[in-house]
Amino acid sequence: MEEPDNHQMDRNQNRNETKRTSIGAPSTALAYLDPHYWDERFASEEHYEWFKDYSHFRHLIQQHVKPNSSVLELGCGNSQLCEELYKDGITEITCIDLSAVAVEKMLKRLLSKGYKEIKVLEADMLDLPFSNECFDVVIEKGTMDVLFVDGGDPWNPRPATVNKVMAMLEGVQRVLKPDGIFISITFGQPHFRRPFFSAPGFTWSIEWKTFGDGFHYFFYILKKGQRSSDSNGVKDNVSTTTISLFQDELENEDYIFRTNIDEMESQN
Repeated sequence: MEEPDNHQMDRNQNRNETKRTSIGAPSTALAYLDPHYWDERFASEEHYEWFKDYSHFRHLIQQHVKPNSSVLELGCGNSQLCEELYKDGITEITCIDLSAVAVEKMLKRLLSKGYKEIKVLEADMLDLPFSNECFDVVIEKGTMDVLFVDGGDPWNPRPATVNKVMAMLEGVQRVLKPDGIFISITFGQPHFRRPFFSAPGFTWSIEWKTFGDGFHYFFYILKKGQRSSDSNGVKDNVSTTTISLFQDELENEDYIFRTNIDEMESQN
């Protein structure tokens, strides 16, 4: 029997490592706008959790989402968020993603675990294929952030970016029931997100909290039909926090989004 070529094995391993790295974290955040990038990534990647896993914000979910709520998750990718919600007794869940690869793999994964009630559909969050007022909760985690990667000046985003974000938010408000809640989990700081959330035509109140260690992620709670005329429905209930980077978060792909935001802010 021929002895294995250790040098060849090392070269193969290095190529595999390079392939995983290139499919995982791109060299620029603009790659996130390429549908082919996501299809290729989801084809090889089983799971990645943007902006921390469920355990870090479970206490916030439980404050605002009831077990009998009908939930729509935007941009599910290969996250385990829907599974964690299901384990907490929230079983009426619909997930959508623009990638057919992500949808197919998510369906197989959920069926293999017996989560047959969770629906997974290929759909665009900018053009939601649902009737009016059909969900109690709409939740997105890092999905809206992708719309901003080529937004330009964060204080004055490009018109194309504004149009996409507004299309998303208008769709979310449309499919929410009269007292429904939109939850947005994001890097986007309040002074950047608030102009969108409080735009004329939206009827929701706006509240946010933070979670995380080094990075502070924002957890926005927008309650439909509860906007107050005197304060635009905004509750400033979070103090400014200093960002300190821990090694595990520097190695996390979330850092690309954080770096992209910081670079844009530094240009102002």
